[in-house]
Amino acid sequence: MIIETVNLTKLYNGRPGCQDICLSVAEGQVFGFLGPNGAGKSTVVKTLLGLISPTSGQAWVMGKPVGHREARQKIGFLPENFRFQEWLSGRELLEFHAALYGLGVRERRPRIDYVLELVNLRGREEERIKGYSKGMQQRIGLASALLADPTLVFLDEPTSALDPLGRKEVRDIIKNLNSEGKTVFLNSHLLSEVEMTCNEVAFIKKGRIVDSGPISEFLTGSLRVTLRFEGGAQIMEALSQIAEEIIPVLGKVQATIKSEAQIPLLAAAVIENGGCLYELSPETVSLEDIFMEMMGECG
Repeated sequence: MIIETVNLTKLYNGRPGCQDICLSVAEGQVFGFLGPNGAGKSTVVKTLLGLISPTSGQAWVMGKPVGHREARQKIGFLPENFRFQEWLSGRELLEFHAALYGLGVRERRPRIDYVLELVNLRGREEERIKGYSKGMQQRIGLASALLADPTLVFLDEPTSALDPLGRKEVRDIIKNLNSEGKTVFLNSHLLSEVEMTCNEVAFIKKGRIVDSGPISEFLTGSLRVTLRFEGGAQIMEALSQIAEEIIPVLGKVQATIKSEAQIPLLAAAVIENGGCLYELSPETVSLEDIFMEMMGECG
């Protein structure tokens, strides 16, 4: 495992920032870490980066205890709230960070040119960061995080300031990193982005992990089907024999079923019991639905 934690806990004046965190992230995964503001995501990430020390528990990154210098040299990090030196140009910022990473003078320029191309900032690198838009600042931050060719990349809300085209470009960058065998640990409130990008996810609420696993397992659960029909009470009785749950909603019926194979059975239940079927609309459960169930509506 490239990241592993056992009962990782961080207390602030006795109050938990995160508590009993048990995570296992395999090498080469795009791992989504999901939770509302204040849930403890940043505390976990800062602890894994070695920026803060845990109160108790254990954690390893690339087989080393958190904060180990050898492991930190192979990590890239883009924080959500960052401020760069506005008087520097984009290239000067990357030159500065390349020096901090310990990149040799000869390897800096080709690497800087590569990451500028990767984040679509070629031609703008000589401009001062003060004149960059929020989206451009996000891109130069991402370029800096990838500058040293890290094995593990932590990205905290990397698409929050980007337009749809920019978000797609970041998705493509993440997929490219993944194809190269790199591991990406992604915090994001844009659940549709996570759904399209991540292999595995973990949900954190009030400082504790409430569930985790392959994203495919969360998205292959029950299906919801909306039906609109005319007919007698026997239709509702027939539908209830097929569906796990039947809920009348504004002149329609919402049925929850286990699999797509049951959809034709719903239609047959209406027609065979003398009804007229006007609408049948399957709807798969989205990651946002799951998130709201875990975090929002259930308190």
